[in-house]
Amino acid sequence: MLISSEHHLEAPPNDIDLYEVLGISRNASKAEVKKAYHKAALSSHPDKVGESERADAEIKFKSVSKAYEILSDDDKRELYDAQGMSAFEAGNRGGMDGEVDLEDLLAQMFGMGGGMGGMNGGGPRPSGPRKPRRGEDEEHPYNVTLEELYKGKTTKFASKKNVICSLCKGRGGKEKSKPRECVACHGRGMQQGLKSVGPGLVTQETVICRSCKGTGKIYRDKDRCKKCKGERVVEEKKVLEIYIPRGSKEGDKIVLEGEADQLPDQEPGSIIFSLVETAHSTFRRAGPDLSAEVQISLSEALCGFSRTLIKHLDGRGIHIKHPQSDGEPLKPKSIIKVPGEGMPYKKSELRGDLYLIINFEFPDANWLKQDHRMEKLKELLPKPADQIQTETVDDVDYVKDANIDGFGAGNEGDQWEDEDEEDGVQPQCAQQ
Repeated sequence: MLISSEHHLEAPPNDIDLYEVLGISRNASKAEVKKAYHKAALSSHPDKVGESERADAEIKFKSVSKAYEILSDDDKRELYDAQGMSAFEAGNRGGMDGEVDLEDLLAQMFGMGGGMGGMNGGGPRPSGPRKPRRGEDEEHPYNVTLEELYKGKTTKFASKKNVICSLCKGRGGKEKSKPRECVACHGRGMQQGLKSVGPGLVTQETVICRSCKGTGKIYRDKDRCKKCKGERVVEEKKVLEIYIPRGSKEGDKIVLEGEADQLPDQEPGSIIFSLVETAHSTFRRAGPDLSAEVQISLSEALCGFSRTLIKHLDGRGIHIKHPQSDGEPLKPKSIIKVPGEGMPYKKSELRGDLYLIINFEFPDANWLKQDHRMEKLKELLPKPADQIQTETVDDVDYVKDANIDGFGAGNEGDQWEDEDEEDGVQPQCAQQ
């Protein structure tokens, strides 16, 4: 995280006391300056506070860093003691046009690196070039069918993304041309903006400068790269391939590492596809298991069967042989379990189980109109239960083709009316 001391670390106001920022006296030694900075940096680092306090913490952390940068250097400290912060304003910066690497600064102070990540037990920062910052990931939903999750799938698609300009190598300007300070953000790369937090309420936030895209620098029109027009990146089409392993499930993520937009001085993020399973007309999935409802005839429920009951997700027919050998018929909603015919486990030859829910249909109305069939059925089927004995029996009419949808839909009728009201006599309240 390279931050220019001129462009990114906002200088404290001229009237601020750097000694007060670190909480030390004006005759403090270098060791005391270092110790005070260590303590102040830990307490004000943005990563150590909640989201609501982060903006204030960033400002305080920058002020603490700036105070240490000046007071830890003998020449700058002497200049500050003589002239104050005005000695470091633009045009009179006293050698402060270099860059301050906050991670290096923290590493020197704390023996750590990686954006304060070593505070929880990290060791010394390794030597060598620092790993570049990582860009943001791009996450997208990806709809898949149950068949595709069962068999696996490989697909290709065309993608557009930003890549670093090959002509200017991401500088944005022509070779040997020099950029000038961005006027919009005064070279800081960031600007203060207003953000709505509720009706009539706004808060101030720091946002990336739109003019310079956060670089703090901008090229004149004549000096801009002819290919990227100063944007530092160009759009490129690329064919990407997605592989969905068999046995994947909803919510699984397919990661295409490093395929997100590129930016100079950043490691590109990844494109992440989150799988969304679409509903299936026959099968329902629960973990590694599958279930489906199948229809058989009444004769098959009573007498057994041997036939293909269902077409599986890979196109195979599932044949079930169910002889009627024990004299017990299948009942509505009976369950037949087929081991090993569920969903495959990823990276394994194992599979879940298939549960078949049995439904059967009665013959149509015309089938029983022949008297000889009716008599044969009465002889074959179990006899009806004994009649219920009651003192009174009513013969009632009934609706043959009713359905349960009408259950509870009737009203309770009109409210009762007093017979006296019909005769014009008004009811009277009893006197107490």
